[in-house]
Amino acid sequence: MTPGDNGASTPEDDDPFGYLYADGQARGAQPPSGGYGYPNSVSRVRAVGERQYAPQAAPYGQQQPTVPQQGAYGQPSAHYQAPETLPGGAPTSRQSMPPAGGGGGRRGPNTKGLLIGAIAVVAAVVIGIGVAMINGNTDDDKSGNQADASPTQSQSSRPSPSNSASAPAGELPKTDAAGLQLAGNAAKASDVKGAQAAGGTYVGGLNSVGSSVTWTFDNVPEQGAYTLFAHFSVVGEDQAMTVTVNGKPFGSKLPLKNYTHTSDGDFSKGWTTTFVWPTLEKGHNTVAISCQPGDKCDALLDQLWIKKGQVKS
Repeated sequence: MTPGDNGASTPEDDDPFGYLYADGQARGAQPPSGGYGYPNSVSRVRAVGERQYAPQAAPYGQQQPTVPQQGAYGQPSAHYQAPETLPGGAPTSRQSMPPAGGGGGRRGPNTKGLLIGAIAVVAAVVIGIGVAMINGNTDDDKSGNQADASPTQSQSSRPSPSNSASAPAGELPKTDAAGLQLAGNAAKASDVKGAQAAGGTYVGGLNSVGSSVTWTFDNVPEQGAYTLFAHFSVVGEDQAMTVTVNGKPFGSKLPLKNYTHTSDGDFSKGWTTTFVWPTLEKGHNTVAISCQPGDKCDALLDQLWIKKGQVKS
């Protein structure tokens, strides 16, 4: 034996890699036909991902686990499970990042602004309704005031002259000559002094049959007895004229006596007052003083008014 080759003493001393050395090659060592440089190893070419592993033996009494076979490269395995489906795996959904600014999440709609807007709209509606109600009340007040100055529909059926007068609330009616409706030869004048009507106006020309003055008024508080006063002037002989109340002749004439005892024909000295006691209706009434056949009508009239009850002054 040479110093470089002592020979094989035992099988385990056989060097599987002897073919790599000069002495091994001298002994005729050949590279192994198996894979990975080991004797009896078998080299099998497999596609990437198709390597199979032998299952490990399970402990006694436990079921042998089934190892899923790995599919070919690029093809999913039938037994593949995504990491998120396994215990402790990755989360199954993407977590949204909180918005910048530290809001703690996406902010909802500006409910405070919406609430303020709603309150503003409601306030505008309430104000509009209040204004409309105030205007409506104002119109009602105006119409109510106008109703006092003109006859209502029920009153329009009665004959009413163009001139009428109404007393203020709480007072009974009173009128000057300017508020009287004239007929026949009756006419307004102001040349005789002493008349109490506004502007010194009075009615003359009554001394003829068919001449008359008519007074239409409202505001009589209730039906009953009233006193009709007349301011007039007479000189010389006493006079008397017919009175008609609401279309019906009064039971007696309007006395137009010469209470001042004027005899020189100066009417400015004969102004005085007379009265009768008619029964009036509540509200609307019409009184006429006319010169009828048999009457004595040489007088001047300038004012008419009424008082409640049968009084003399």
